[in-house]
Amino acid sequence: MMPPDMTTTLGPLVLKNPVLVASGTFGFGEEYARFFDLSRLGGIMVKGTTLEPREGNPAPRIAETPAGMLNAIGLQNPGIDEVIDSKLPFLSKFDTRVIVNISGGSIDEYVTLAQRLDHAQGVDAIEINVSCPNVKTGGMHFGVDPELTKKLVGAVRRTTSLPLITKLSPNVTDILTMARAAVEGGTDILSLINTLLGMSIDVERRRPRLSNVTGGLSGPAIRPVAVRMVWQVSRELDIPIIGMGGIMTAVDALEFMMAGAHGIALGTVNFVDPLAGVKIVEGLSDYCQAHSISSPSEIVGIAHR
Repeated sequence: MMPPDMTTTLGPLVLKNPVLVASGTFGFGEEYARFFDLSRLGGIMVKGTTLEPREGNPAPRIAETPAGMLNAIGLQNPGIDEVIDSKLPFLSKFDTRVIVNISGGSIDEYVTLAQRLDHAQGVDAIEINVSCPNVKTGGMHFGVDPELTKKLVGAVRRTTSLPLITKLSPNVTDILTMARAAVEGGTDILSLINTLLGMSIDVERRRPRLSNVTGGLSGPAIRPVAVRMVWQVSRELDIPIIGMGGIMTAVDALEFMMAGAHGIALGTVNFVDPLAGVKIVEGLSDYCQAHSISSPSEIVGIAHR
């Protein structure tokens, strides 16, 4: 049998394969380029970017948990100017899609970021972060209110011609309501899910392990929640979904795709195994060949049928 066609279509965004790396877990690619050719990935979602440079939260801001980790990085990043001037030119060396994740404290900030990126070289799509639990303004404030989500997505949609992804928070009562709001605002693609809000206490120090007290829980522990949310949204809405949340292997990726995700993004596993992205691309290809499947797109949502 011929090798499968790994091409993945997410509305207006076409990837060479369905495997991306999630924002906040892959830096701006430079750290991982030592380990493998980044061109082997379908896409890179770069670290969350704000208008001005951010130091992030004080340490400690990472804590290991059973089957996962907590993080309260606080969107540490060099700011949009440095990203455009230094980070994007580096990524342009690779044959992969570059998606810039943006975060702001107001709708105007998101709009300004989108305007800057709309004219920047080397940007294939924008991902709106409406779901970061580790900052005091913006972030999850937008992602738990459907009217604010719709208004924000709409404002950014009117600003840019680039494909638009909205990254949703699982820290809501009804994920479908939030997904509908983003779709009504004009998003092209949804990312599901960002981290769950959690905390951990050091019983010897008798204090929270994180300086921020709470943080975002990621890793295999949240995978069943993420799969369930992808399933719910894909069953009701006709929109491409990037599934994420605890994917460690190709089998995990297949689970998301069968639940309705068109593409998948890797997060915590990048810290465990820098080569995970390449291994999962190969694992998906091997699965397709073993089951006489001509393209991974054939299995998207198959569990619904």
